[in-house]
Amino acid sequence: MIFQPAIIALLLASVISVAMLLAAAPFAIQIIRHWDIASGSERQLQLERRTYLFSTLAMFVMATQLMALMLFVFNADKMSVMFVGAMCAVGTLNVNAWGFPALIAQMAVFFLAASWLAVNHVDTRAPDYPLVRIKYAALLGLLPAVAAVLWLQLEYFMNLRADVITSCCGSLFSEDTKGLTGDMAALSPVPAMVAFYAAIALAFATAAFHAQTKRGGAAGYAVAATSVAAFVAALTGIIAFVSLYIYEHPHHHCPFCILKPEYDWQGYWLYVPLFAATACGAGAGAVQPFRNVESLRNVIPQVSARLAALAAAGFLIFAVIATVFVARSNLMLIET
Repeated sequence: MIFQPAIIALLLASVISVAMLLAAAPFAIQIIRHWDIASGSERQLQLERRTYLFSTLAMFVMATQLMALMLFVFNADKMSVMFVGAMCAVGTLNVNAWGFPALIAQMAVFFLAASWLAVNHVDTRAPDYPLVRIKYAALLGLLPAVAAVLWLQLEYFMNLRADVITSCCGSLFSEDTKGLTGDMAALSPVPAMVAFYAAIALAFATAAFHAQTKRGGAAGYAVAATSVAAFVAALTGIIAFVSLYIYEHPHHHCPFCILKPEYDWQGYWLYVPLFAATACGAGAGAVQPFRNVESLRNVIPQVSARLAALAAAGFLIFAVIATVFVARSNLMLIET
């Protein structure tokens, strides 16, 4: 089972990412210890030349991690036909104890990678590269996170057994299920809709305001905070009511079945702008601690505003698509 093409691609991407970060680790330590842009020494010149190479490798690793999340979910859904009791990715992830931890870890690395790319981008816009030490220290911090993803994926894929009877999504996303997912599924439609649209509207307004005014500091942090809150509210809303309208079934709350071809892959239309908007919002907040660096005073407001504009656009697209799915459904959850 581990020889499935998508599994091989995921493991290969993780192995390459860990290998590249391990190769960059000694150089990162040299950067942290010896970087001095004001120096004209031979060591400094060598560090500057090698920085371009290792920054490119790091960007490749981060971009790989961004794509790996979508491939992981797509593969889990595609493999559901191999397991008795599985209807979608939930059943595949429930085959053993490592499925959902691997997914959550991949999601965490996705947002960490997006934030690192934002910091790297502003650093390359300044002539003196003031964040070199910080971003390479962050690379050292990301190494164990990426290694953890590889370990969890290995545990998950190596312990997949076709003879295991797994549980379907109904056992996890049901009003009667005890736990967080059950609480989400049990939410009444009207309060869930109010919280859903209020959180998305707040995130959109905050990001649009920051994009328009380019005010740094608190405004940038507010974009990140409201983006994360909107992300949580959006996932809750998808479970509580959006999925019901897509399935046209009052008790089918699964946020994974909407990724299946029989539902026209409508989930991807929701999740892609949602994750992109949240990542851009998080990036706008990630660059704010460096807004007072002299060479970045004019760079960070522009980059942060651009990220906020992308976040606002993503949340708006997500809200419009979700609304269209609800409006065109034949299901009537709310009596008028």
